[in-house]
Amino acid sequence: MQGIKIAGYKNSTLLEVGSGVGYFHQVLLEQGAKSAVGIDFSPDMLKEAQQWADEKGLSDRVEYIQGDFIELLDQVEAADITILDKVVCCYPHAELLINHSVNKTKRVYALTYPRSRWFIKVAIEIMAIGLKLIGSDFRAFVHNPDDIERWIIKAGFKKSYQEQTFIWLSQIYTK
Repeated sequence: MQGIKIAGYKNSTLLEVGSGVGYFHQVLLEQGAKSAVGIDFSPDMLKEAQQWADEKGLSDRVEYIQGDFIELLDQVEAADITILDKVVCCYPHAELLINHSVNKTKRVYALTYPRSRWFIKVAIEIMAIGLKLIGSDFRAFVHNPDDIERWIIKAGFKKSYQEQTFIWLSQIYTK
């Protein structure tokens, strides 16, 4: 969130792909963002996000759309700021996700995704085996950060902020 604060979000429209229960964009709305659209696969997550928005008095400034962002492109308007918080790792084809979401971004593109480290790749493989054993189709992916950066820069953005933890890489790109 530090990088978005530095880039500036007051009075901005937000698009959060993979919004889950809406925590990230709702905090930004409470702190001065203008409006938000949250998109997520899970109807249960979006139901909870809507309940939280109602409780916080944000309902008139937020819209939730259920489904795959790539399949919903015609329903999604460009926003000042696009957020992909721990969602790139849920898409097998990161280039498709990055290219389409960056094209819906006017000013700030923010994303957090797993660092490409051997132990993270091993952990994701172990997780895949466990998920398969319980019958889940979900898979996580580790994508090359150099590729991700190249795709975003090609769309006219420049990296303005980066932070990393043991597992996660957070980046902010601005136009």
